[in-house]
Amino acid sequence: MIARTILQLDASARSEGSVSRDLTRRAVAALSGPETELVVRDLAATAPAFVDEAWIGANFTPDEARTAEQREALARSDALIAELKAADTLVIGVPIYNFTIPASLKAWIDQIARARVTFEYSDKGPKGLLTGKTAYLIIASGGVAVDGEADFATGYLRHVLGFLGIDDVRVIAADKWMFRSEDDKAAIERQVDSLGAAGLAAA
Repeated sequence: MIARTILQLDASARSEGSVSRDLTRRAVAALSGPETELVVRDLAATAPAFVDEAWIGANFTPDEARTAEQREALARSDALIAELKAADTLVIGVPIYNFTIPASLKAWIDQIARARVTFEYSDKGPKGLLTGKTAYLIIASGGVAVDGEADFATGYLRHVLGFLGIDDVRVIAADKWMFRSEDDKAAIERQVDSLGAAGLAAA
């Protein structure tokens, strides 16, 4: 499976020695071809701003009625959404911090989850507008088991991506890393390295 445009998101606070960063790089290399365009966003290094009152006021104002200040308040969100819309494949490195996702990744989600832009409501309920994309979630943890009772990251990300219309979500579990043997770690790396050849069954 060779991606046309990949959006790589890294959220680990560690720039060196990060399991999730190492595996996102491997996944991108496996999924890329000669014509692939790669956009890398390091959320830990340049975390999106938190949603505030000015952002909410601008978001709930119809586009044609927004002031210059309101447009400026949404400019960062607009840029992040444009990146997301342009990508057909997402590779998201997700270290589990205190049983859930890093604050920088949550801030990114809050910036890109916008009614009438990435999802909409109707009399039939919410509808995601970001269809036709595949997301790879590389979940890394020291001791928390992916999809275990203490994992509040994986299920949340599946739900929010599905809410936005991205229902092809594939999970690579690099969990309980400190307890894995070197053979186990190597097997996970080989699994990631083979993504471009065979893909990965949705987890």
